[in-house]
Amino acid sequence: MSHYNFSKVTPAIESLAEKCINNYGIDPELYVKYDVKRGLRDLNGKGVLAGLTDISEVCSQKIVDGNPVPCDGKLYYRGFDMEELVEGFISEDRFGFEESTYLLLFGKLPDKKELDDFSEILGQYRTLPTNFVRDIIMKSPSNDMMNILARSVLTLYAYDDMADDTSIPNVLRQCLELISLLPVIAVYAYHSYNYYKNGGSLVIHKPRPELSTAENILYTLRADSKYSELEAKILDLALVLHAEHGGGNNSTFTTHVVSSSGTDTYSSMAASLGSLKGPKHGGANIKVVQMFDDLMKNVPDFTDEKAIREYLISLLEKRGFDKSGLIYGMGHAVYSISDPRARVLKKFVKDLSIEKGMEKEYELYKLVERLAPEVIGEKRKIYKGVSANIDFYSGLIYRMLGLPAELYTPIFAIARVSGWSAHRIEELLNKNKIIRPAYMAVAERKGYLKMSDR
Repeated sequence: MSHYNFSKVTPAIESLAEKCINNYGIDPELYVKYDVKRGLRDLNGKGVLAGLTDISEVCSQKIVDGNPVPCDGKLYYRGFDMEELVEGFISEDRFGFEESTYLLLFGKLPDKKELDDFSEILGQYRTLPTNFVRDIIMKSPSNDMMNILARSVLTLYAYDDMADDTSIPNVLRQCLELISLLPVIAVYAYHSYNYYKNGGSLVIHKPRPELSTAENILYTLRADSKYSELEAKILDLALVLHAEHGGGNNSTFTTHVVSSSGTDTYSSMAASLGSLKGPKHGGANIKVVQMFDDLMKNVPDFTDEKAIREYLISLLEKRGFDKSGLIYGMGHAVYSISDPRARVLKKFVKDLSIEKGMEKEYELYKLVERLAPEVIGEKRKIYKGVSANIDFYSGLIYRMLGLPAELYTPIFAIARVSGWSAHRIEELLNKNKIIRPAYMAVAERKGYLKMSDR
């Protein structure tokens, strides 16, 4: 039997790739000539209006005397200020992710019975099909948990007798199952990877239906299943902050685009998972941590502002770290002065850093948060302010919680599936047309050439 090696680029592929590179270039001036909004955003970073949503609102400016003026960012879930929601469940000492998910799906805050009943439904759905762990997750471990999540979600289609039914009751059932199962799949996928790839212990704990989503993640992830209340509450907070962020972010827009075609829930969710995996989207939090690891290796003195500034300049000039030209965790497509999610997380980072003995790392993050906007302003032509986004601090929190880096982006997905679910239902209920934007063709037209004339 012949064997295919998918892990190497051969000289033949290199040659073909060179032809791709030489024949795919589009003159940047054409985008200006035809007024094309690259990335569906204008020069100020404002997104092109492509739809309406009732699920969440992302605010970064206010109108003063008829003119837009940048302001501290605000995020609203179904009209409720996210920061007030957080303050509410924290002050009343309860977990918030299930409550926020209920709000996003049904448009109202649940009373105690509604929340208890909803949490019970999610708890009942936390069980994977018989042998799914063995046959789907364990037999094909991967270095990337997001790919296992997407593959597992698509495989669940085969276990659903009503997989293609897009009626709202059935879609809601599918969404609730995926909200419940993604944490289980992600943790089991990591255990499989850690066992087969790293030689670690194989730990499979069944989730407990009475525990919250955050508690179950820690319970099933850790060999001894032990966690502190502070750890569970901070992880729960991170899930709440990642659950939803408007209809225009890349993965949620993917949900709308794919759902508009009339396809099934599993295909829609898998597509959104593929989007979220990207380092410019959900994958940014692990990039932040890796960037800081590189920074700490190159600048041992965490208080040396001059050296840190030089390091940040090297990032922008594509000389440092991954040579992408990015300072990960800084800047956002919408927010300019501040990201409200980062503001909320930052309040808890300091206390957690003290508990975990990581005060020096926290102070380094604060220093980079202050210096990076200055360096970006000096080196780049920017049209709006630059501030730390949620990825800047979420990776640090996950590290302080002792979570493996392989689960950083999956945790984002575990949270955001709540928002995707709400947006999928919204798209199906308000469906009019398949989403199909226009692309202008700019290739020169040519006559066909016979083989002997080429």
